[in-house]
Amino acid sequence: MFAIVEISGEQFKISEDTQTLRVPYMADAAEGQEVPFGRVHFSEGNAKPVATVKGHVRGEKVIVFHKKRRKRYRKTNGHTQRYTELAITW
Repeated sequence: MFAIVEISGEQFKISEDTQTLRVPYMADAAEGQEVPFGRVHFSEGNAKPVATVKGHVRGEKVIVFHKKRRKRYRKTNGHTQRYTELAITW
């Protein structure tokens, strides 16, 4: 059994064995709060998945390096994306 749902403008495929789901950061979502799905595009059977916020996490750090050869120009930046983890129950 699986469903295709929309959360924060992105579509995710959720199956019965999906326990957690990492979605884009939701600033207004508190830990333990139930989050409604934007739209359920497809649901196999009459199953209605429910999402509960587990917490907010940060992803892996991405290093961005710029260089212009022979100009003595080098610049290093880093970025860490924020995510919201959801617990999925059926």
